[in-house]
Amino acid sequence: MTKIIAIDGPAGSGKSSVSKQVARSLGYGYLDTGAAYRALAWAVANGVVTGGLADNLADFDYSISLNPDDFWVRVGETEVTSAIRSTEIAENVSKVAQVPAVRSYMKSLTRRLVSESGLPGVVVEGRDITTVVAPDAENRILLTASEEVRLKRRSAELGPNGAAQVAKQVTDRDKSDAKVVDFMTPAPGVDLVDTSDLNFEQSVSAVLSLVERG
Repeated sequence: MTKIIAIDGPAGSGKSSVSKQVARSLGYGYLDTGAAYRALAWAVANGVVTGGLADNLADFDYSISLNPDDFWVRVGETEVTSAIRSTEIAENVSKVAQVPAVRSYMKSLTRRLVSESGLPGVVVEGRDITTVVAPDAENRILLTASEEVRLKRRSAELGPNGAAQVAKQVTDRDKSDAKVVDFMTPAPGVDLVDTSDLNFEQSVSAVLSLVERG
């Protein structure tokens, strides 16, 4: 059976980059569950999935790489790895993620991708992995950071001209997603790693220490 390391956290907490490096260090696969929501938002925006989402999810032909060193996302035959990171998608993904039928579908999709991976383990990161998708995971970790630090990290990715845009995206996403899942407070049995005062290497080491502890 494939081991699961479940990592949750808000935007800017470092969960994606940390999760990838943890996967590399352990020789595990890496699964970015947020990419599926972004890909679905892309599919809706491009007319691949139309009408009510609850009734048309069968049209969502989705695939993703679990290799942290060769990451890609496809909808049908179209590679959307870069396209799903656009501002347009970032501003609309929460609307998709709030649909109950979508969240249920994504939970099943995530579990299937892990079970069919054939890997010894997969680091699965997202927003409700530790509580809803994989509550029985061998390791459940909430990676978080202060809002100030998270905004600073996201702004650094886009440069000074993107600061205001990033601030709005992060705060809006936090407020929207908070209606669905509490991603700032660890559930019982979930380990908290606050990366506010940690650099990248320290954050990775903190997670690996929890995995080694079991």
